[in-house]
Amino acid sequence: MSTSLFASLPRADQRKKGVTYVKGLLRVTGRKSIRNIANLIGGRAVDQSLHHFISESTWDWMPVREALTRYLVPRLPVEAWVVQNTVIRKAGQHSVGVDRRFVPAEGRVLNAQQAVSVWAASGGRSSPVDWSLHLPQVWIDDGCRRSRASIPDSAEVEPVTDRAAKLCVEMMTEWAMPVRPVVLDARAMDVLTLVNRLGRRGIPLMARIDESLPLVVTDPALTGYQGTARMQASEVARACSGSRHPVRWLQPGLGGGVRTGQLATVTVKLASGRPGMRRSATARPLTLFALSERGRQQDAPQLWLTDLPCGQPAVPLALCTLLDRVEDDYAQVSKTVGIEDYVGRSFEGWHRHMTLASAAHAVSVLASANATHWRGAAGTRHAT
Repeated sequence: MSTSLFASLPRADQRKKGVTYVKGLLRVTGRKSIRNIANLIGGRAVDQSLHHFISESTWDWMPVREALTRYLVPRLPVEAWVVQNTVIRKAGQHSVGVDRRFVPAEGRVLNAQQAVSVWAASGGRSSPVDWSLHLPQVWIDDGCRRSRASIPDSAEVEPVTDRAAKLCVEMMTEWAMPVRPVVLDARAMDVLTLVNRLGRRGIPLMARIDESLPLVVTDPALTGYQGTARMQASEVARACSGSRHPVRWLQPGLGGGVRTGQLATVTVKLASGRPGMRRSATARPLTLFALSERGRQQDAPQLWLTDLPCGQPAVPLALCTLLDRVEDDYAQVSKTVGIEDYVGRSFEGWHRHMTLASAAHAVSVLASANATHWRGAAGTRHAT
């Protein structure tokens, strides 16, 4: 992998340092700091050299990410591009982009960075390939902070929805990666924006949605509701609950096993109350998935929105599991290779570290002794 991954770096010593850093991320035990990597390899001189390579050098991380993605496409193989919204806890106030922010998953305010990443994913394995660091308004407005962190003039506050859509569109247009469904948790995102921006590029979408999302039923089979006024997604799910049928699927991760439940589907379109919204934005045909897992009937069903053909639900149902696949790989692999261990102030250093940690993640999953097991398991995923 190293030959193709670092081919864009102009100098041989840079390419060598790239390999050294990735090896360090894979081999160092405990925190994967530059100092710890240097101590493993060669001491103080290596420490200074690697620090400059990550935080102060001029090499462009984007061609490296593109090369990594191109390497992974046939080897996973990629079934979908999964977007993950990641919160990285930090102890101090100096790491680039860190801020006090409310984290819904934790139910409390944390001192953290927030990043958006895109993962190449299959049922058996996944690996991050592109990253964006969300910069809070305080970092954009503070000239001293911007200068210390070398934040480019082009950086601005950008909604997570816009950033997620932009990363995916650029990957499949500028990088010419194969078009695959984009899978993401859109419960805190602008679903209309996602549908419009991806749809215009012909990129399929599988999005988990909030129960309050307004929809309009277009399914003729749902007698009495077709074309009625907007309904919340949870109301639509209840209205079509009589058409539920049993399904089963393979949950990603060790010990995931075969899960069973009930699935109801209904064709809908997004309801829009926005003045001036183009007709094409709300007329796009979509399918609402309401998925209830057996043993969890007391919980509300998972609600998903997709523009994929749903005559046979096996593929969309398998895509629903990829959020769990990525979450599991982030916890079990990414954290192990130091994805959260960069503590520098440099904006460019953060991006270079995340790029090389992504490469280390890819090496780890591709070399995993469980790779053969996962390839076999991926072939068993199905819905009935």
